[in-house]
Amino acid sequence: MSEKVKNMFADIADDYDRINSILSFGVHNAWRKKTVLESGAKPGNKVLDCATGTGDLAIEFKKAVGHEGEVTGTDFCQEMIEHAPAKADMENLVVTFEVADAMDLPYEDNTFDIASIAFGIRNVDDPLVCLKEMARVVRPGGRVVVLEFGQPKGAVRIPYEIYSKHVMPAIGGFISGNREAYTYLPETSAKFPAGEKFINLMDDADVFSEKRAVKLTGGISYIYVGTVGEN
Repeated sequence: MSEKVKNMFADIADDYDRINSILSFGVHNAWRKKTVLESGAKPGNKVLDCATGTGDLAIEFKKAVGHEGEVTGTDFCQEMIEHAPAKADMENLVVTFEVADAMDLPYEDNTFDIASIAFGIRNVDDPLVCLKEMARVVRPGGRVVVLEFGQPKGAVRIPYEIYSKHVMPAIGGFISGNREAYTYLPETSAKFPAGEKFINLMDDADVFSEKRAVKLTGGISYIYVGTVGEN
């Protein structure tokens, strides 16, 4: 699966940001800002952003931690991450970007204050391994932060399902030329554990002393924050 997903993202990398802005009506920008806020990031912190893609969340974290802080963004897809440095440069922000797999991070234990992943954990081969690996590189008392799609309920559910099943593949496929990618992405979102189910997955990781979920936009997305326990 990893190689298939990597190739899919490589194929849509050049159009990824433009399509995201169109399909989310820009709300993904507010979700990222909320993620940084919920993480508790402060000036001087050292942050790792896994599956950083084109670097948006890493850049948002850099604004929070300031010049005295450090942010490293990683992604296993070279074609995606190669767009990131120029975006950071445009905002005069110093962010390190490296190719790395979120399930096998090339960093020592207890290196970071925060490790994050946005819309990426559902694409790894084993989300439990990913959570444990992110927690490993975070110091005790630091936080692992996950931003991921959910399955909204109530009045939002039916319009969202129609939009994700039909509109997203049509628009994303038309712009990128890869309809399969924009069929795969909402399909994985619909199946991935959300809300309490993801909190249960964090329980299974057995590395967090505290866990909480923050619902966004009626459950279309969630932020999960886990405090790393003592080793």
